[in-house]
Amino acid sequence: MKYVALVYYNEQEMAALSQQQWDALSQECMACGEDLTDRGYMITGEALLPVASATTLRVRDRQIHITDGPFAETKEQLAGFYLLEARDLNEAITQAEKIPPARYGSIEIRPVRELAASQNIHYPLKGEAK
Repeated sequence: MKYVALVYYNEQEMAALSQQQWDALSQECMACGEDLTDRGYMITGEALLPVASATTLRVRDRQIHITDGPFAETKEQLAGFYLLEARDLNEAITQAEKIPPARYGSIEIRPVRELAASQNIHYPLKGEAK
């Protein structure tokens, strides 16, 4: 099964790192990705530019609305992702715990829903019976 490991951290805190610290973290992230790929867990992954470079698109009543910046104000920003292949959530967690920015922020692990022409899937809201 595929899992996406979304990397979040506070961009302001990361901007406070020295160039040497930032370069070391980048090297560590690349080594982590290479290791996960070599062991057959990582499909792909990318780092993202800061949220100031984001554009948010919404379509409401067939009208396109474009906003500069991220979707929402948050303490941590989406910084990148690793697309992993794992047997189950426990294996995905075991691999995602190796992602270096987890020390600075968080890693959100979510199963990938593969789209099909016809799916009978209901997504209950929190507290709603399944």
